[in-house]
Amino acid sequence: MSALIERYESSESVPGPWQALGAPPSKPVHAAIARWLFHRAFGRLPLRVEFGCGDLDRRAIGAGGADSPVMRILDERAFFQRLGADGLIGFGESFMAGEWDADDPAAVLEPLAARLATLVPAWMQRLRHLYVQRVPAQHENTVAGARRNIARHYDLSNDLFELFLDQSMTYSSALFAPGDTLERAQTRKIDRLLDSVGVGAGTRLMEIGTGWGALAIRAARRGAQVTTLTLSREQQQLAQQRIEEAGVSERVVVELRDYRAAHGTYDAVVSVEMIEAVGERYWPAYFATLDRLVTAEGRVGLQAIVLEHDRMEATRDQYTWISKYIFPGGALPSVRAIRENVIAHTRLHVRERFAFGSSYAKTLRCWRERFDAQADRVEAFGFDKTFRRMWDFYLSYCEAGFATGYLDVEQLVLART
Repeated sequence: MSALIERYESSESVPGPWQALGAPPSKPVHAAIARWLFHRAFGRLPLRVEFGCGDLDRRAIGAGGADSPVMRILDERAFFQRLGADGLIGFGESFMAGEWDADDPAAVLEPLAARLATLVPAWMQRLRHLYVQRVPAQHENTVAGARRNIARHYDLSNDLFELFLDQSMTYSSALFAPGDTLERAQTRKIDRLLDSVGVGAGTRLMEIGTGWGALAIRAARRGAQVTTLTLSREQQQLAQQRIEEAGVSERVVVELRDYRAAHGTYDAVVSVEMIEAVGERYWPAYFATLDRLVTAEGRVGLQAIVLEHDRMEATRDQYTWISKYIFPGGALPSVRAIRENVIAHTRLHVRERFAFGSSYAKTLRCWRERFDAQADRVEAFGFDKTFRRMWDFYLSYCEAGFATGYLDVEQLVLART
């Protein structure tokens, strides 16, 4: 694992800026404004925010009761310095640095996610373009940029992902029914999508976004002939290994290829939580590619994380903690944006929709519990405490978004009119 980190550090595809997290910048005026905003916003949330470590100096704010989630600010000065310098990015960085903590970070983040649009006064929101960072140019999803962005996340380490994913190595929302294990819920999700586009014996299937091969293996076992595309060398290698072990290598081809370079025609095309990595500027090319690849009688099955359209527009082009540390170049669409792109750039239309955001909240909690239980092994792989806290915040942050409905996930079926 140390060799892997060294290889990344010597290239332009550095795993992530968590390695460069330093002391907070000293900006007293910004910190004072952040303190005022924080007390104004968090004082009304249904949780408790505790300042100080000892009983004698402990202070608390918040509208929560005795059973409410508790956020503990351990280094008050550093916390407000980061918050003042970088807003919500600084909020996440402060957790990474251990300046605030919680027994259940997702429970603390839920009331924040539920009221995110109203935490900052309206007059300050109208000035957001003056103080919110823009997405860096190097995150642009050109063909070369997309490879770098994907490598930053998915080429971290197959071993890391194996620690917290289920045995199928599926890294997208499961679909839970009562009594399901995580693995069974992931199989349920895959089967539902394959059923929706009619995958069976003899189907020519294109998958955009291989992951570690779970969907391709499931489709091949139905008798489909699968071509699956990925930009991650780490994923390609392990997916090919898993496909061989499953005994379906003669029916699956894993290509290291950008979706824009895909060729051929297929009875069905599927893409699970791939559109989030495309970038809004490239959505027209993405949907045009889906249209070009599928036969006139075929169907396209998408699984997409979505926002309400007004939230998508309000956060467009903003540099967020998630885009800085987890998914560079990422952008979440709304269902309206998907429809508009389908109408404008394809001969397809949205035929079916199925939403299951509550299952994603449960999926993320399962992943976080598994990750936290493997902290010693994560450290043994060469990932330091800052990385581990970053990953915990990432999973908690996303869980809170789905638990409150700020985020949703949908399976959509597209077909010709």
